[in-house]
Amino acid sequence: MRIATWNVNSLNARLERVDEWLDYAEPDVLLLQETKMSDEQFPHLHFEAQGYASIHHGEGRWNGVAILSTVGIEDPIAGFADGREPDPDARIISARCGGVTVSSVYVPNGRAVDHDHYHYKLDWLGRLRAHLEATCDPAAPVLVGGDFNVCPDDRDVWDPDNPEPRTHVTERERAAIRDVCDWGLRDIFREHYDDAGLYSWWDYRDGAFYKRHGLRIDLLLGTEPVVAAAQFCLIDRNARKGTKPSDHTPVFADIAV
Repeated sequence: MRIATWNVNSLNARLERVDEWLDYAEPDVLLLQETKMSDEQFPHLHFEAQGYASIHHGEGRWNGVAILSTVGIEDPIAGFADGREPDPDARIISARCGGVTVSSVYVPNGRAVDHDHYHYKLDWLGRLRAHLEATCDPAAPVLVGGDFNVCPDDRDVWDPDNPEPRTHVTERERAAIRDVCDWGLRDIFREHYDDAGLYSWWDYRDGAFYKRHGLRIDLLLGTEPVVAAAQFCLIDRNARKGTKPSDHTPVFADIAV
């Protein structure tokens, strides 16, 4: 089963690119982030015509997450199931697809170190762990994929020695990711590649993509049964090329389940 994650940075603007990628990559499950659509706007019938069932959790102009699947969608959950008040943003949706519990997540950006949104980001990651504790078993097949807006370590940022205080690379953010993983998740990509310089996001400005000035912030985190069954994992840089690309590119893994 091929499971992919992709922040499309507006599905309305990128629908043709998504169709193109579905056609050649043929994922069984695609986790989408930043759809920037309401639930009413989401093109369920469009994807159904291509063989994909879909669920969406959106709010309109901002955020929005979705799951597309050719292997079924069961027990969907929109938002957190951690017993707290609903998240004001549409940033997580979960379901069971082909025997694997998957979540599509769009972690808050943080904006600036110590900004209110930065503290919201840290709290959000804490809620993600609480959501997993409430809904999943770490001994079962579970995969959490999406735009985490955090570089797990210095290999994942093109200029790790930059002294400017900035989000995505602070120790508090990285510690929050480690705490989520301590529930029972591992970074599937890092199970296959140790290299620095392999990124999933590049700024639109200043030719960042061609200069290889990027970040690896789009992650697939799996429990032991998923990691053990993962045959390979790939960042598809080709999807960042061409006309009207997202600033992110898909990351996918093939899981023998």
